[in-house]
Amino acid sequence: MAGHSQFKNIMHRKGRQDAVRSKMFSKLAREITVAAKTGMPDPNMNPRLRLAIQNAKAQSMPKDNIERAIKKAAGGDGENYDEVRYEGYGPGGVAVIVEALTDNRNRTASNVRSSFTKAGGALGETGSVSFSFDRVGEIVYKPEVGDADKVMEAAIEAGAEDVVSDEDGHTIICGFEDMGEVSKALEATLGEASSVKSVWKPQNTVPVDEEKAQSLMKLIESLEDDDDVQNVYSNFEVSEEVMAKLSA
Repeated sequence: MAGHSQFKNIMHRKGRQDAVRSKMFSKLAREITVAAKTGMPDPNMNPRLRLAIQNAKAQSMPKDNIERAIKKAAGGDGENYDEVRYEGYGPGGVAVIVEALTDNRNRTASNVRSSFTKAGGALGETGSVSFSFDRVGEIVYKPEVGDADKVMEAAIEAGAEDVVSDEDGHTIICGFEDMGEVSKALEATLGEASSVKSVWKPQNTVPVDEEKAQSLMKLIESLEDDDDVQNVYSNFEVSEEVMAKLSA
């Protein structure tokens, strides 16, 4: 996952900010609509919707867009989206998990399979790679909330399992079932998080060379460009030397 986060930073730096931002708002709006449809349209009564709105606000999504996405669900005139998970192997035998919200399973499956094939990978059955990942809660804070020691102390007090702090911010890991409780405790100490969501955390990572890393970057970019794809997770690891070459 660390490698994936670094890849995303590189892709953003390479200049696709406007397109990435537009695509991100679209995905956030879809998650808000689905969350509002699966529960109450009131975020105070619907934890999933509350998290979706919080994550949208953290990405500076306009209030009008958020309200429109909720109304779309409340009006009953929006599409019905299915939550689908795809699993497969990318270049170098790297495991990849793809989460999607789709109104057309055949279209999405075809697009995801095509992305894997073009990258030299292969789509597998559901469950073919997820056994090597743990479903956990991920709570992210910006660097300015405090130094690593302060965040670590708050995370331990809140019942989190792990914290990774770097120049991009603080990533706090907790049990999937503890996510709501831990995020609420952290909010009392550190304020509102940049994002709170469930993620697939690899149990072990697979080192890849520059050639495989470039192929993986293309695969992830292709998958994330698909409107139906919400999240992509992988278990690769890239050395600092390779990352420097890719960033150049």
